[in-house]
Amino acid sequence: MSGPVDITPIQAFLACPTPRAWVQWALQHTDTLLIDHANCEKKAASTALNLMYRYVDHYQLLNKLSRLAREELRHFEQVIGIMKARGVAYPQLSASRYAGALRQQARSHEPGRLVDTLLIGAIIEARSCERFAALAPELDAELGAFYSSLLKSEARHFRDYLRLAEEVGSKEEVAERLTVLLECERGLVEDADVEFRFHSGVPASSK
Repeated sequence: MSGPVDITPIQAFLACPTPRAWVQWALQHTDTLLIDHANCEKKAASTALNLMYRYVDHYQLLNKLSRLAREELRHFEQVIGIMKARGVAYPQLSASRYAGALRQQARSHEPGRLVDTLLIGAIIEARSCERFAALAPELDAELGAFYSSLLKSEARHFRDYLRLAEEVGSKEEVAERLTVLLECERGLVEDADVEFRFHSGVPASSK
């Protein structure tokens, strides 16, 4: 049996921790947390598949993202299984501004577009992992154990995206773009949002 996952490198990678106000907000909206978590897993699988279709000549990318897509869909199945067992309906939810705002920062030319897209993928996976770790000790036993079980794969997804970006771009380019993208992500995490989502900022009432 493997031991606990060390997410210290992920916490060091991100420009800021998840604010306590968001954790408290999540604990008050666990149904929405599950619903949006399910949506995030579907979107993560879709992003990986879209990259596989677009960049067919990158064999390392194809192998890594094929595995990632399968795991994200498996996580989706697990989330909706928990939702069904708890009687949580699955309505349509609007997306948070988080992923869309990050993707707006991506450059439009290649290979810069691919480098940025991979770095954004790494950031999203890192934040997801960090939030799972923040939530796990405070949720009920079933959800806490489930979120803890996701840490290993989410941490690997973060590393896979980051390494793929480092294979496509130079060390200097990756460092420069990470500075820009992580600062953007910091704003999205620390700024106020009206609606709770898995990747939302803090509640507007707390600002």
